[in-house]
Amino acid sequence: MMLQNKISSAIFTPFLKNMRKDIHPQNYRPVLFIDNSNKTEFVIPSTVVTTEKAKAKDGKEYPVYHLEISSASHPFYTGNEKVLDTAGRVEKFRAKQAKSKAKK
Repeated sequence: MMLQNKISSAIFTPFLKNMRKDIHPQNYRPVLFIDNSNKTEFVIPSTVVTTEKAKAKDGKEYPVYHLEISSASHPFYTGNEKVLDTAGRVEKFRAKQAKSKAKK
């Protein structure tokens, strides 16, 4: 994860310095995004409104924005998708329906 922070810092720092003047929002700055579900940290330039600051793993202090879910924890991106047994559910439903019709 430390390598990722170094890479993102190396990529975005020159970008922020070389942006064209007067066309970007004034509050466009690096922001520390923290995924609440697994505590993964991302430093990404953003205009998101923040109220608190924290130190990232690289030792620098950034404005912080907490996320409920990110690509680091979402099942689609992590490969931990849950497949529902829809055939089994349908069969259970039909069995319940048959039981209720038999009672009437």
